[in-house]
Amino acid sequence: MTDEALVRRDWPPPLPGAAPLPQMVRAQAGLELRTLVRNGEQLLLTLIIPVLLLVAFGHADLVSVGSVSRIGFIVPGILALTVLSTAFTSQAIATGFERRYGVLKRLGAAPLSRRGLIAAKTASVLVVEVAQAAIVLAVGAAIGWRPVADPAALVWVPLLLLAGTAAFSGLALLLAGTVRAEATLAAANLLYLIMLGLGAVLFPLTKFPAAARPVLRLLPADALADGLRSVLLYGGGVPGTDLLVLCVWAAAAIALAVRTFRWE
Repeated sequence: MTDEALVRRDWPPPLPGAAPLPQMVRAQAGLELRTLVRNGEQLLLTLIIPVLLLVAFGHADLVSVGSVSRIGFIVPGILALTVLSTAFTSQAIATGFERRYGVLKRLGAAPLSRRGLIAAKTASVLVVEVAQAAIVLAVGAAIGWRPVADPAALVWVPLLLLAGTAAFSGLALLLAGTVRAEATLAAANLLYLIMLGLGAVLFPLTKFPAAARPVLRLLPADALADGLRSVLLYGGGVPGTDLLVLCVWAAAAIALAVRTFRWE
């Protein structure tokens, strides 16, 4: 057999065209995940701060939650906070500066579409959130948290977290894809504090004026925290209203992000 035949047999020529979309999404998601793990500031925001708040609010008498267990009230709120921190604030800031430094402009020249980029970033966020949830639940259990839930919680909790991730990820990419990096940094941190204070993450809605409660219940952070509490604290049934609110936010934010996202 000639050398030319060996080369043809052992080294097939590359096929023209782009790789399949799922393969491109997996490759980009792996890159996004490695970048996130190596960023100390983002790890502080996504992991250390939620755990510190869990320990502080779970033990100290910093907030009155009525007749329910304080730790039982706080753990679902901290789970919602991890989604807010990772899917919204951290992702918005990272994507904003990727635009500023030309990373997204280079990606724009690649076959990966806007939908593919959004899917890859959301997938990397989901992987981080699984680790976050495991740590929060372990720390909560160590300081006395005992969920009041039926087996259906194994379905509703992941659905709530998935819907919340989609909503906050869409909002993050909508913000980062339309304004400058410095404005994204300021707005993401400001909205993080607003949703932390007004989204029933750490404080019950009964602490707010009655006229404001219907509006606050429509916020994604509130819907996620309340839905998780209805399942894990009160042992409720299907958190239909909270899931609907999150799905509406997710659909609207992702649709707008896909239409308006700028690579440069």
